Order: sequence, then structure tokens, then C-alpha cells
Amino acid sequence: MRKRSMLVVTLSLCSLIIVSFLVRGNALALQTTPGTAKTPVARGEYLVSSGGCHDCHTPKTFTQQGPVPDMSKSLSGAPADIKLPAVPPGLISPTGWGALATNDLTAWVGPWGTSFAANITSDKTTGMGSWTEAAFIKTMRTGKHKGALRDVLPPMPWESLGKLTDDDLKAIFAYLQSVKPIQNKVPDPIPPKR
Repeated sequence: MRKRSMLVVTLSLCSLIIVSFLVRGNALALQTTPGTAKTPVARGEYLVSSGGCHDCHTPKTFTQQGPVPDMSKSLSGAPADIKLPAVPPGLISPTGWGALATNDLTAWVGPWGTSFAANITSDKTTGMGSWTEAAFIKTMRTGKHKGALRDVLPPMPWESLGKLTDDDLKAIFAYLQSVKPIQNKVPDPIPPKR
């Protein structure tokens, strides 16, 4: 009887150990599997990183491999002191180029005029630090700055982002509110010349 009890206890302990490893393995998988981050901020970081936000919103430095995001200015948008080269007349037209970008990919010229990548850091005066979650979601759904003001201009893919779930948009907003604030007053859009 005693041997049987020991066997039951041993098997029970082995079962508990196996179950705990399985649970621990699943928990680790949830922590490390992209798209299933444990917190909204972690999920937002994943979505921002994989969604290409740094492509336009982070200024670049040039290397032998081409432009590389300058992470010391992460998500701070077009530099306040950006110098735009002249666009030759007729270059952007229905039969010419549809758009041009500055060499750091933070400013774009097209039929809509000139757009500058916004500062989406948590800075309260020049970034998104004073935005509300509701205004951010409304912007992504409507293509209107702060959900009610001017149009969000190309190349910002608000139409695609607007198809994300509320939870994903809330996660992106939570992450952007957590990033280091960088004071950088991005220039206002320039309307097209008529």
C-alpha cells in the first residue's frame, strides 16, 4: 500500500511538473510571439515597429547602405528646420511623377501639396502628448487631424490603419504615449501651387 501511495504521489508530482512546464511554455510563447504581446504598450510597440511608422516619422541618417532611421529622434517627424529642394515645374503631373520625398523620407510633395511626417512622440506641445485616445482613433478612422481638423495627407496610410480593431488602435496610442517626448515643431502642410 505504501509503495502504491508513493507511486501516486510521484506520478502526481510528475504531472504537476509537466503541466507547469506547459503553462510556463505557453506564457513565454505569449510574451515573445509577435502580435500577442501581454500589455497594450507592448502590442502597440509591435504594431508601430512592424507597421512601418519609422519609415516616415523617424528622420534618417545616411550610411553606405542608404538611409537608416536615427533612433535618437525616433518618431519625432520631419525636422523643424527641414530645407526643401525646389521641385522643377511640371515634374509632378498626371503624366510625370506622382510624388517626391526628401532624402530622409519625412517630407513628401504631390498633387496635394507638401506634407510633413508628424511628431508622434509623447511631447505635449509638439507631439501627441496632449491628444486623447478618442481623437487618435477618430483620426485613423476619418483621415481628419485630431478627428475633426484638416485632412491627414499622403503618404500617411490612415485608410489602412483605420481598419485595425479598436484594441489595436488603443495599443498603438498607448505605445506612442509611452515613448520619449521629443520637442520638434513639424512644419505645417503647404498647399499645392495652382
